[in-house]
Amino acid sequence: MILTKEQEAILNGEKGETLAKVMKTLVMYGDAFEAEKLVPITSKYNHLVTSFGLKVMAPVYDLMQQLLDAGVCSEQKFSVDPRPLDKNVPANFLQNFVFNKFMYTKQDFYEKQLVKLGLMDENAFTCACYMDEVGNKPKKGDVLSWAESSVVVYANSVLGARCNRNSGIIDIMGSIVGYVPYFGLLTDEGRKATWVVKVETTKKPEAQLLGSAIGMKVMEDVPYVVGLDKWIGNELNDAACSYLKDFGAATASNGAVGLYHIDGLTPEAVELGESLIAEGAREYIIDDAELQRVQDNYPVIWKDPEATPKLCFIGCPHLSLEQLKDWTLKVEEGLKASGNKKVLIPTVFTAAPKVLEAFNATEYAERLKATGVITSYICPLMYMNNPLCKKMPVITSSNKLRTYTSARYYTDAEILAQITKGGN
Repeated sequence: MILTKEQEAILNGEKGETLAKVMKTLVMYGDAFEAEKLVPITSKYNHLVTSFGLKVMAPVYDLMQQLLDAGVCSEQKFSVDPRPLDKNVPANFLQNFVFNKFMYTKQDFYEKQLVKLGLMDENAFTCACYMDEVGNKPKKGDVLSWAESSVVVYANSVLGARCNRNSGIIDIMGSIVGYVPYFGLLTDEGRKATWVVKVETTKKPEAQLLGSAIGMKVMEDVPYVVGLDKWIGNELNDAACSYLKDFGAATASNGAVGLYHIDGLTPEAVELGESLIAEGAREYIIDDAELQRVQDNYPVIWKDPEATPKLCFIGCPHLSLEQLKDWTLKVEEGLKASGNKKVLIPTVFTAAPKVLEAFNATEYAERLKATGVITSYICPLMYMNNPLCKKMPVITSSNKLRTYTSARYYTDAEILAQITKGGN
């Protein structure tokens, strides 16, 4: 790897032993992917994936403390993934006992470390940091040092920024020295599509289901999606961005997609069109039958597949303000049609703290509360990590949550029917 004089100086310890270790880590990381150089990070803010104070993550806290003791802070302020706990989310005595005594025992300590390192503010905990309310939205072409898969794929695809799917801790190290290795999705060649995905459905495909199908097919490759604009249009408005948020999270978790192009919609596809498609790209056709096949093949890992759901999570990744409003209307309409006053399954809608703050300032907040739905800033994944919660029959419309936990996936329409009318 070719380093600049400034980078060599850091590596050689001229700015202290701690920064030298950080730089050495980044160089070794870059060498592993045959990066030719380090390039400057140009985004205003960073985003960290590690937000949870698990007791077993002692090496992380030790590393963070070494940075703080050496007087090292992030070159950028940063947001971070959601908090793992919220007293408003249903949990029984034993579940709470495990959360607080065996799992997230270092949460308060770790959050104090994050503040000292450069946390944007005390409410900057979300897996959707690019929401306008949160304020961490990179510009097209910005070079990032992010790790959270759902924000990386959104930033690359919807915003046109450039970021590899880094691992946790590498994200903060890049931010500390201000550089990241130049390879993969940072390069023009690495952003070319090696798959052409043709959407040939007879109705608007479920975002989480379509993303799942593509992710499992192309894995870590870059897909160029044709035909989706028919269903979500050619403008990156709130509705399209919310759709792509959920779509992208599914491609990134059910596969390992870090970038996708939507013909006629995402920035690079609008600018460069089919020139983004690499020579010899493979083809994948998705129709109604293919989506049904994908959904039918999801494993059900509940102890009793016929169990009555005990909890429902909607919002993984976190919901947008418009999605919260839309879901409020759908729940109201579903309850009215079924003759019920409140949801029949404890239901949690999750969103960024600042999105919830904006939502609570609208008329929709009281209306949603009246339906019995709970709003929270929690990370559903971290909740489901509790072995006692893992045993519960939990339902979700998130393919990311389905992939990483025992939660069972249903489409939005199926979820709505269950929480407002009952039955599986």
